[in-house]
Amino acid sequence: MRPSQPSVAPGAPLVVNATEYLTKAARNHPERTALYLGSSPWASYKDLARRVSALAGGLRARGLEPGSRVMILQRNAPEYLEAMYAAWWAGLVVVPVNAKLHPKEVSYITEHAGVRYRFETEGADYRRLLASGPLAEPDPQGGLAWLFYTSGTTGRPKGAMLSHANLACMTESYFRSVDEVPAGGCLLHAAPMSHGSGLYTFTHLAAGAAQVVPESGGFDADEVLRLCESHDEVSLFAAPTMVKRLTEAARASGRSAPGLRTLVYGGGPMYQADIHEAIAVLGNRFAQIYGQGETPMTITALSKFHHGDTAHPRHAQRLASVGVAHHGVEVAIRGEDGRDLAPGEVGEVCVRGGTVMSGYWEDPEATTRALRGGWLWTGDLGALDADGFLTLKDRSKDLIISGGSNIYPREVEEVLLAHPSVAEVSVVGRPDPEWGESVVAFVVARGTAPSAAELDRWCLEHIARFKRPKDYRFVESLPKNHYGKVLKTELRGRLDTP
Repeated sequence: MRPSQPSVAPGAPLVVNATEYLTKAARNHPERTALYLGSSPWASYKDLARRVSALAGGLRARGLEPGSRVMILQRNAPEYLEAMYAAWWAGLVVVPVNAKLHPKEVSYITEHAGVRYRFETEGADYRRLLASGPLAEPDPQGGLAWLFYTSGTTGRPKGAMLSHANLACMTESYFRSVDEVPAGGCLLHAAPMSHGSGLYTFTHLAAGAAQVVPESGGFDADEVLRLCESHDEVSLFAAPTMVKRLTEAARASGRSAPGLRTLVYGGGPMYQADIHEAIAVLGNRFAQIYGQGETPMTITALSKFHHGDTAHPRHAQRLASVGVAHHGVEVAIRGEDGRDLAPGEVGEVCVRGGTVMSGYWEDPEATTRALRGGWLWTGDLGALDADGFLTLKDRSKDLIISGGSNIYPREVEEVLLAHPSVAEVSVVGRPDPEWGESVVAFVVARGTAPSAAELDRWCLEHIARFKRPKDYRFVESLPKNHYGKVLKTELRGRLDTP
């Protein structure tokens, strides 16, 4: 499915191309630092715009016409941001890919998206791009911007098509629902830029604020604490497991992260004990968001105010929720028949608004299933209370979230079923105090049972390391209903039994 005209929520900012944020900042604040590597300035807004325009000119000189897809596959680095902006400056479509994915997974996305160019920011080719003649003005192309691949229940990733208008609506929603961004603030990219942290870049770009990339290129709790001492008004996005590690490091070292302004967490379940401990150690600096690649970062938000509103009689229940609908979107709970359910009733979470994708790339069937009647059907089950707070109950597609990364059981099951000694398998998630959830595989062997080590090696040959099971349970048969469907609820009930 090719991109359609994006819808824009009433009152949403009409940004033609996300590079408008960069050109305005470079014009209004040319000498202000745009990028830091650790605590050291890396580029001013004037320099960043110059480098981006040169890269864009180089991409065009390679014959990449507007609408071509370019892939960014690397750990966090300052070059990641300028490569992303350069693609949009040239009117191209960014395909951000998790650097932890298996080469086979990367190859599938490359082929499916029709990627024409892949950034290698540390090589000679990148230096040649930077030496190219600049593309003086950003391309006015304002359609498809970000092709976000998210795993599906079939085991094949689907590419959510996000337009420049979607990203602009998401940015405006952040300002209204999560936090303001002071001009002297900065966004610390400790989480992968291929996901939520990269999407949040616009919140600080629009405000003429700075971006900070850790020298490690990833998350290190002690490094984050040090950077929150050398920078002021720091915001960052983190998975719950990162929040837990940061809290433990702060408690052990006695550091208070004085420069931390707002830590936005999401991407997985947060245990109440962990968020209480985080607030006790670091103060009330936390906000929670719930979103999907199909409506990035913008379904609901639980603000800092709600985190700190301990006098409210339902504070505990609210802290267990994922908050209220983001500005600019509507959230509804619907039954299988499509009717809206009353407060407290559990059904599928549905969303509509200017942040919702236009569909899945080259997948009209999946688009038709997900987008119905103007609403995105998320596949998540939840309930709204009378005040509009959403509490997630389960994942209708059996999604496992480990360390903030999505893992679909079917994808892991298909890999294991390809092993000659595996007859049947069912994968479920087990609560994990560090990772949120861990993957457990119940395996029925064909003949002599393979060892757990052998199955682990098999998985590492076919899928990303973080998706492999942490535990293999060998069983004689899988519990099934009269229709032959595996009863995963029963399997989850066995997880407490060694």
